[in-house]
Amino acid sequence: MPHVIYLHSALTQRRIPVADPAVKRRLFRFEVIDVVVAMTIAGLVNLSMLVIAATAFNATGMTTVGEDLTEVFDGLGSVVGGHADILFGVALLASGLSSSSIGTLAGQVVMEGFIKRRIPVWLRRAITMAPAFVVLALGIDPVLALVISQVILSFGIPFALIPLIQVTSDRNLMGGLVNRRSTVAAGVAIATVVIALNAVLLALTFGLA
Repeated sequence: MPHVIYLHSALTQRRIPVADPAVKRRLFRFEVIDVVVAMTIAGLVNLSMLVIAATAFNATGMTTVGEDLTEVFDGLGSVVGGHADILFGVALLASGLSSSSIGTLAGQVVMEGFIKRRIPVWLRRAITMAPAFVVLALGIDPVLALVISQVILSFGIPFALIPLIQVTSDRNLMGGLVNRRSTVAAGVAIATVVIALNAVLLALTFGLA
């Protein structure tokens, strides 16, 4: 999620304050390594979850499992055993809490940095948790709510990607660390593809195509 880039930048920019351009470039290389390692670990965790689930369920002919999280929970308990279902539920809870925390902090960073607005902590938490409580109160299908929430999040991707490319391409802001032309071209191409794919996803999800 591109909003994490803003949060990571805000959390790391004061680690080692430097003014020398050469030192900044060296520090920047370490930051790149930091991001690559973190994203690689996150990707491997997600990939391992998919591979394990696909292998376990496909081997037993349960090819339709995955359309409902309850089926996944029950399936893991019966096929894998060893309290895999409980671990799956705990992992989902941890993932949700982590996602909510990161989203809230990223929103705070963007608001304070770009539009100079501050919201009390209790109000930020309330706004973040309100949709989940509404879904529970209305008895909406949790899987449907999860899918729609991800589609809505995908709608916000351009609002993070496009400013990111603009900011990192501004020499007045970035100085010697400004994007190269090749980097800008690659960023624009990637953003275009991602935005196009998300437009298709929105159309398919809400029956517009």
